[in-house]
Amino acid sequence: MSNLYDELQWRGLIYDATDGLADVFASARVTAYIGFDPTAASLHVGSLMTLMALARLQRFGHVPIAIVGGGTGMIGDPSGKSQERTLLSREQIDANVASIKQQLSRFLDFESPTNAARIINNADWLASFDLLGFLRDTGKFFTVNYLLQKESVSRRLESEEGISYTEFSYLLLQARDFVELFDRYGCTLQMGGSDQWGNITAGIDLIRKLRAKKAHGLVWPLMTTASGSKFGKTESGTIWLDRARTTPFKFYQFWLNTDDRDVVTYLKYFTFLDRDAIAALEGVTQSAPEKREAQRVLAREVTALVHGAEPLARAEHASGLLFDEDITTLGVEEVLAVFEDVPSTELPADTFQGEGIGLVDLVARVQLAPSKAEARRLVESGGVYVNNRRVSDVKARLVRDLAIAGRVFVLRKGQKQNHLVRLT
Repeated sequence: MSNLYDELQWRGLIYDATDGLADVFASARVTAYIGFDPTAASLHVGSLMTLMALARLQRFGHVPIAIVGGGTGMIGDPSGKSQERTLLSREQIDANVASIKQQLSRFLDFESPTNAARIINNADWLASFDLLGFLRDTGKFFTVNYLLQKESVSRRLESEEGISYTEFSYLLLQARDFVELFDRYGCTLQMGGSDQWGNITAGIDLIRKLRAKKAHGLVWPLMTTASGSKFGKTESGTIWLDRARTTPFKFYQFWLNTDDRDVVTYLKYFTFLDRDAIAALEGVTQSAPEKREAQRVLAREVTALVHGAEPLARAEHASGLLFDEDITTLGVEEVLAVFEDVPSTELPADTFQGEGIGLVDLVARVQLAPSKAEARRLVESGGVYVNNRRVSDVKARLVRDLAIAGRVFVLRKGQKQNHLVRLT
């Protein structure tokens, strides 16, 4: 069993950890858990580092437990939040838990004879506690002063929103989770993002007080991007792991568009590639950044991991069609499949009869430019493509015969922003 601690350290995934954890990893099989918040029916790319941490843990011979917080989800974790979350109904949470379980199964092996993963809903015990019993058996071990020192609480107290008693109690519930897992499965490690450190150490303290045993915690840095934008967010919204919310093509494109300054870090965080492979890609990024080879490998690895080989193949093919092929030779159904998640506008076919419609007018009409004057400047500068071919003539007009199969135009602004015009 190799030392997982060294692996996580090389990948930049240790922000803080309890003393002695490296030795524990090197000498014993560790059972560890991470919690997932069921506030939506799908996880998003911000959850990927957490998923990968459990998968790495299992690959190094340890035992992973994923808690889907059906109990704590009724309360909501205040960590990193400026205001209280909207509370979901039990039915909504149960439906979300079921969906998340399916996504976790792509990353973890639940059939291993030696270190099978587990998915557990903490409602199994939290929902059965009575208030007086919980206050007596758990609450009495935490002073108010102790709770006020936790960052998740202190930050909210400093805000105008404040913190409700409901969220104030969240830390106690998560600490109880750790005790339950310690008792039931011998779990001695909790992992998570650095904003979870206060919750994790509370659980460690509770195990020490109730069981007189030592438990451990490990947290990784919170995700940031070199450009300062929030990781996992795009102009069109959150990037989800559920293909019904974010298509594999759009998912692939998200990773393909990674900034050169972030790509090596993401390769370490989100793939299983080894040191030599990542070092080689880092070298190519430095010597020939225009090839974007590291981004292609990143997009390929993560898309295959989340969606599988066949959706990856379709996404790569579609990506090639975006820039490298003459799409006018394709069938209209294939074009529609490639651009299924691209914004579209329907226009009457007779708009393109006779002399058709001016390109400048069309660009403004579908709002690829905010005004007709800006559309004109965009065309003149060579920033507009029609069916993958640059058109810089401001007098250009589009007629139906130029549409793909007489039914579709693919407009593109710059290198990334596509818009489909459907003739009806």
